[in-house]
Amino acid sequence: MTTSDKSSPIEPLHLGPDSRFKFKCHKGVECFTKCCRGIHIVLTPYDIIRLKNRLKLSSDEFLAIYTQPQILEKTDLPIVTLKLLDDEQSSCPFVKEDGCLVYEDRPSTCRYYPLGVATLAYREGADESGFYFFVNEPHCRGFEEDQAWTVRQWRNDQGVDVHDQINAEWTELVVRKRSFPPNMKWTDQTKQMFFTASYNIDKFRRFVFDSTFFDRYPVDTAIQDKIRDDELELLRFGMRWLKWLLFKEGDFRVLEEAE
Repeated sequence: MTTSDKSSPIEPLHLGPDSRFKFKCHKGVECFTKCCRGIHIVLTPYDIIRLKNRLKLSSDEFLAIYTQPQILEKTDLPIVTLKLLDDEQSSCPFVKEDGCLVYEDRPSTCRYYPLGVATLAYREGADESGFYFFVNEPHCRGFEEDQAWTVRQWRNDQGVDVHDQINAEWTELVVRKRSFPPNMKWTDQTKQMFFTASYNIDKFRRFVFDSTFFDRYPVDTAIQDKIRDDELELLRFGMRWLKWLLFKEGDFRVLEEAE
């Protein structure tokens, strides 16, 4: 496989869910773990939850130790990327010679590899109309293996379909912000709230439960009970609230006496 731009590992092929390819990564290939060095990984909200729980860290601790703040291109939104080691190869902090230390909880980008997603847009049924591409790095020998996949099978096998579903509402917010004209910017306070609800689930829980949030926004007690101890439900709640806050869409409302 070749690319039209030798400086880029992106192969200019549009792949759908039923596109076929051969790939297998295992300790026997000579390039094993090379793809875990010199990388740029944007972390999603679900990535943060999985990893910080795996490492038994709070959101604040994980963000401080393992992430680097960035501004996402064409959105002006604050996001985080995985902080790499300060070694000669700029290695992932979780990779060792015999593999990944957090493999079961690895980020979405790692699960997709050697595929990439050509659009950030997630839609219900995107598995039927997704647009994917190969990340075909020169050192990778996984494409020389005989294991055959469709894109759909690969996504299911790697569990990235579940990640995409959980991150769907967050992804929609990012895509919608990207469509804004460059001169339409959110305030710093709004961007900070986006960051908190997206990445710091512990701080967002405190914001919801230790403030006047429920005095301002009427929320059914059953929902309050559900989001108190379930981080995924709290994440989904936060994304729905952000959608209402930013676009006035959804079923949130402000109590009249709080206005």
